[in-house]
Amino acid sequence: MNVLFIVADDLRPVLGCYGDKLVKSPNIDQLASQSIVFSNAYAQQAVCAPSRVSFLTGRRPDTTRLYDFYSYWRVHAGNYSTMPQYFKENGYVTLSVGKVFHPGVSSNYSDDYPQSWSVPPFHPSTEKYENDKTCRGKDGKLYANLVCPVDVTEMPSGTLPDIQSTEEAIRLLNVIKTNKQKFFLAVGYHKPHIPLRYPQEFLKLYPLENITLAPDPWVPENLPSVAYNPWTDIRERDDVEALNVSFPYGPLPDDFQRQIRQSYYAAVSYLDMQVGLLLNALDDVGLSNSTIVVFTADHGWSLGEHGEWAKYSNFDVATRVPLMFYVPGMTTSSVTQGERVFPYLDPFSHILGLVPKGRSEKVVELVSLFSTLAELAGLQVPPVCPETSFHVALCTEGASIVRYLNASQEKVEEEKDGCDDTSRCFNEEPVAFSQYPRPADTPQWNSDKPKLKDIRIMGYSMRTVDYRYTVWVQFNPNNFSANFEDVHAGELYMVETDPNQDYNIYNNTSHGCFFKKMLGFLKH
Repeated sequence: MNVLFIVADDLRPVLGCYGDKLVKSPNIDQLASQSIVFSNAYAQQAVCAPSRVSFLTGRRPDTTRLYDFYSYWRVHAGNYSTMPQYFKENGYVTLSVGKVFHPGVSSNYSDDYPQSWSVPPFHPSTEKYENDKTCRGKDGKLYANLVCPVDVTEMPSGTLPDIQSTEEAIRLLNVIKTNKQKFFLAVGYHKPHIPLRYPQEFLKLYPLENITLAPDPWVPENLPSVAYNPWTDIRERDDVEALNVSFPYGPLPDDFQRQIRQSYYAAVSYLDMQVGLLLNALDDVGLSNSTIVVFTADHGWSLGEHGEWAKYSNFDVATRVPLMFYVPGMTTSSVTQGERVFPYLDPFSHILGLVPKGRSEKVVELVSLFSTLAELAGLQVPPVCPETSFHVALCTEGASIVRYLNASQEKVEEEKDGCDDTSRCFNEEPVAFSQYPRPADTPQWNSDKPKLKDIRIMGYSMRTVDYRYTVWVQFNPNNFSANFEDVHAGELYMVETDPNQDYNIYNNTSHGCFFKKMLGFLKH
């Protein structure tokens, strides 16, 4: 089996297949209709480089020792094998298009080439203009805005990075078809990462009068100040800066909040179009019947919930991601050669009503991707890492989730109901761990992205199907140690009664069992 690994940037699950009623995402929904979709998938840290290095190596941030953007794990932590490297060592041609590894120091300025990839990774030539003044303001001048619908013909080279990535990925599929080699092709899209720069016609899909504010656009009363992310990166954009919003809590004016949400949705539909063209090309080259397709994102993005924007927190809106697996013959009955599985669907003549082929409510983590894809492709699953694994080149800290792909919905439900020993259930329930560093107990200018040397507190967060429990503890960046005897603050949200995580009940609940469970997990 070949692998097509598609990763979006900053995409929370605002997709039709996740029940979003507003978004137009027909192509991703079509993929979902042939896939098993995970409703509760979480990233290990809600920021690009740490999340990507974590899922590409199958190790958690405390093992990659990357919490910022400024170190390369092979030098700084251990010479860990990556998922593409493992496929390459097993005879696959491995190819990277767009943003797969985070570019820069954290992937050795080479996207970890040649270890991970068979040929040098492709980056769109127009990527370098992403943060330039390319957004036309009402006065006709150009700005570096957050909200940035554009006329593509006016853009440098008359294109946008994600359009170029799709074209390159399609070109590679055609080369692969001719050479008949088994492949691992990773395609990383930039959107909906800020700036929200996308072809302006996508705005038509989302009239402003249909756009609401977040259901909870206020800062929760019992939110510890260490948990709040002050969205510094969006404050630096020309259009946000002009609003002169107070630091750290804002808020942004309601009408501008709606514009951000509108542009985020428009950017998602633009992304959906790219995914649709790519999957249509997989059909064109006749490889849909022999290629596993994975679609996910590096983390989510707050759209005004809790008075927050961007990622940089432990909330579900920042850590939860879409995750789906299309496996020919497993998630769908075998596809005959030449049969079209993914005909391109135009988001402007949107076809409603495609539902996931199968859905799992199990809580899963992106750190499991490495072992899961190895198992799906029929490779030997890398061993589980020992307690300390800095010296171990090949092992993973995320267990394969193939067993959940196999379990039909009925079986999963039965399992849940047929469990009468509560403590056993409690101990064995799947858990997702995320973490986020902070420089201080109160919001600072560097709270969102503290450099390693400035980290003083680490927020460790544990998500099960029933709750999210977070403790913010003292952290020493010199020896990478967390002191769980020095707890600065805590959060506890019960999913059933508080799905949006607005009412922190940490201070009026006994949580010794949660704390024990977290410590037990972090030890192993």
